[in-house]
Amino acid sequence: MLKRARSTLVHLNALRAFEAAARQLSFAAAASELNVTPSAISQQIRTLEDYLEAPLFVRSKVGIALTPQARDALPAIREGLDRLTAGFEKLRYARHDRLVTLTSPPSFAAQWLLPRMDRFRELHPDLEVRIDASDRLADFAAEGIDIGVRYGLGGYPGLAADKLLEEQLVPVCSPKLISPGEPADETWLARMTLIHDTTSEFDPTFPTWSEWLRARGMTNIDATRGLRINSSWLAIQAAINGQGIALARTVIAERDLRAGRLVTPLPQAERTRCAYYVVYLPHALSQHKVRAVRDWLFSEATADARVE
Repeated sequence: MLKRARSTLVHLNALRAFEAAARQLSFAAAASELNVTPSAISQQIRTLEDYLEAPLFVRSKVGIALTPQARDALPAIREGLDRLTAGFEKLRYARHDRLVTLTSPPSFAAQWLLPRMDRFRELHPDLEVRIDASDRLADFAAEGIDIGVRYGLGGYPGLAADKLLEEQLVPVCSPKLISPGEPADETWLARMTLIHDTTSEFDPTFPTWSEWLRARGMTNIDATRGLRINSSWLAIQAAINGQGIALARTVIAERDLRAGRLVTPLPQAERTRCAYYVVYLPHALSQHKVRAVRDWLFSEATADARVE
């Protein structure tokens, strides 16, 4: 019996070909519907007829017609195919309910999000997370994005936006660049390579090295020189590697500061207008998976605030 059941499953494609041809009484129309050639439909039908050892169609010069036996069997075959389709759709949507797609800027994903994902999986073992690390403004509806984190001034058309984290800018560098007993002052800074993170140039008010130095009266340093990088994470890595001193966003630099890979030789911080926002389509919080991610993001941000 098991062997016969397996043999029947092998002929599922042939059954689909038979059902389409029987419904349309045309091999050509069935081929167009199933996106195959008419000869492929004809071959599938012959395979099924050989297996059953009985004809399914009466072929003539004017077309094809069902045999009486095929006509009697067609409703049950059609119902069976419909049930199989419904079953597979349930399986597909069951996974869809488990899979949550989260978009995030690459630097935030690498420095803040990924180090915390183990805690999310412990809390929600029933959910699968797919991270889309990108700075572009994704089309949530068209691209199947469930929820995201964006860095900016807020106000994302078509999306709800809840402020997650604010931050500051602070100079950071490798501890190897600071000699014992040497003061980290303007003279010291003038010898350093300035690392410029260019990812925030969309906001003309975003503090740069020029503004930071001017606000502290350090007028003898050329703020235009140095290394320019269009990635906050890579700017941090350059600072860790001892390639200079970066004006870093504290959310991105936090882990490396705590681990001692970075230090703040000049601890004067500068606030920014930008912040991190959790964004999602209106009414998306009606879905358990979206609500779970949103609540978890805010619980992690709250935990960070308590540590500070």
